[in-house]
Amino acid sequence: MDKKEILRDRIIQVLRTIYDPEIPVNIWDMGLIYKIDIDDDNFVLIEMTLTAPNCPVAEDLPKMVEQAVKNTDGVNNVQVQLTFEPAWDIRMLSDEAKVELNLI
Repeated sequence: MDKKEILRDRIIQVLRTIYDPEIPVNIWDMGLIYKIDIDDDNFVLIEMTLTAPNCPVAEDLPKMVEQAVKNTDGVNNVQVQLTFEPAWDIRMLSDEAKVELNLI
């Protein structure tokens, strides 16, 4: 496993500690993280979405992600981009999240 893969795994573990306050599932398993790019200087770009554009935590959740990832060992800087393309839907939930929410 190379250094970027190790760092990506660390970032995913951090993302699994962040929860949407309205849903008892972490944002990684909810499918809210669309992309994690890491450049050669360990600058991290995260593309994420929310369950809906008018989500009550629309301003707070991206800031929480930015701060948590910025504090991850090995990350030099982070930028979080919010997108609604494609729009999030329930099919983006991981199997673990579906079990947690009694959907399967």
